[in-house]
Amino acid sequence: MQQITAPELKAWLDQPERKPPLLLDVREAWEFNVCHIAGSMHIPMHAVPARREDLGRDHEIVAICHHGGRSFQVAMFLERMGHATLYNLEGGVDAWARQVDPAMATY
Repeated sequence: MQQITAPELKAWLDQPERKPPLLLDVREAWEFNVCHIAGSMHIPMHAVPARREDLGRDHEIVAICHHGGRSFQVAMFLERMGHATLYNLEGGVDAWARQVDPAMATY
């Protein structure tokens, strides 16, 4: 598992020739409803073990939470389960809002 910063993720998403990653938002529903990165798949952290097969093993996955702690744990879990290419969004959606999208709501 690797760490990725919000500006690095934005640069990746802006590259049309590069396949976009699966953005896995592992926050609770109320948090996701406040703000999220467009195109994110929402699976709360507690539901990831039961739904990990929904993610496929061939996708590059960027795990996302509020500040990066929960998503780090989920990325480590998925790595142990055989998912090969995982990233943790360092600083979470809070960093995204502060460094990439200042119009995004924060909490």
